[in-house]
Amino acid sequence: DEVQPTAMKGLYEVRVGTDVFYSDAQGNYLIQGELIDTQARRNLTEDRIKALTAISFEKLPLQDAIQIVQGKGERHLAVFEDPNCGYCKRFERDLQKVDNVTIHLFLYPILSPESAEKSHNIWCAKSPATAWQNYMLNDEKPAAASCNSDAIGRNLAFGRQHKITGTPTVIFADGTRVPGAIGAADVEKYLQAAGAAKK
Repeated sequence: DEVQPTAMKGLYEVRVGTDVFYSDAQGNYLIQGELIDTQARRNLTEDRIKALTAISFEKLPLQDAIQIVQGKGERHLAVFEDPNCGYCKRFERDLQKVDNVTIHLFLYPILSPESAEKSHNIWCAKSPATAWQNYMLNDEKPAAASCNSDAIGRNLAFGRQHKITGTPTVIFADGTRVPGAIGAADVEKYLQAAGAAKK
């Protein structure tokens, strides 16, 4: 997709989608690995991939998410989660300690066919936010329900397009993307950084 010189003379970055490789000028050699700036002590490959995989919060299809408001809900985060994901359950417990936030929950059933069934029943529940929290926090299985749940299919397509390969994946208002379960203190830190970036 793109070839550009790196800070190291004679070494070029070769980008394929959001994957980054390195090569010589002729393309005779290909290096798969990470480029570290030893002076600045920075992983340049990691920085580049973070930039490539960042998702603009404004481009999220929020109409396909379940909204959960805690406190005033002035701060925002989005999260892609699978109801059968143990890390997501831990993340949900930690999220309970975070105040003044609106959570945009994207059901993202990638772990099993049962995940898809549970996601459908949660999306179609009278109160999807309550059904989600009852299941994730109290292990109350969502009752069978029926409605149009095409939003879940759109979430899966969006996730594939943006290489969301694991759950939970959290996206903050400044576009920062954090894969995996993080604790309440880290969520707070990212929310504050996102708030500062918007000022």
